[in-house]
Amino acid sequence: MGTDSRAAGALLARARTLHLQTGNLLNWGRLRKKCPSTHSEELRDCIQKTLNEWSSQISPDLVREFPDVLECTVSHAVEKINPDEREEMKVSACSVLGVAQLDSVIIASPPIEDGVNLSLEHLQPYWEELENLVQSKKIVAIGTSDLDKTQLEQLYQWAQVKPNSNQVNLASCCVMPPDLTAFAKQFDIQLLTHNDPKELLSEASFQEALQESIPDIQAHEWVPLWLLRYSVIVKSRGIIKSKGYILQAKKRGS
Repeated sequence: MGTDSRAAGALLARARTLHLQTGNLLNWGRLRKKCPSTHSEELRDCIQKTLNEWSSQISPDLVREFPDVLECTVSHAVEKINPDEREEMKVSACSVLGVAQLDSVIIASPPIEDGVNLSLEHLQPYWEELENLVQSKKIVAIGTSDLDKTQLEQLYQWAQVKPNSNQVNLASCCVMPPDLTAFAKQFDIQLLTHNDPKELLSEASFQEALQESIPDIQAHEWVPLWLLRYSVIVKSRGIIKSKGYILQAKKRGS
């Protein structure tokens, strides 16, 4: 294990929170050569590569402070949007890309216990936060993921800011349910599709990536709290200009 890994391990041993940003995946040379078979594989690969690059930049001689919150990112992978090109782009992340407003945010509810149906009460706290961001003009439109007709209808009737889209997992249905399609059409809700797994990043997968990148730590102490996947798309051509992940993890007991 190199001195850079020991320095990174020392920082993580004292930190309570980790913010990790992959930057633009299109800037990662190795990821352009390798095509992960799943989104989960891509994400784990990105986390590990970001941790490796970040730790290699830490000099033990320069470690004088041990912050509670560690910012783990790689400068050459971060790419801001040119203000002159902003109108041409559809954006789903803010500060990372240097913009003041997101065009769209779609929320995927955290996994719940098997056999327990997702309820409106479970969604409400997350939706209220999104509504606040819409009202403060930080987000233009907000949407949902994997809601059936009943769940979507309950959210729509309760919400102050109505969902403008709902993603449906292709693994769960090959054809859109007719009742969901009819409700979405009636209230002008866009139905989208995705093929993400139910849990994009498991606790075990995150800990494995952490342990493999920085062996001299107690990886089992770290738990991922939330994950954001963002993209920047050229509106007129549908071309992905930038995409990446941001996650927050906390040490148990913090």
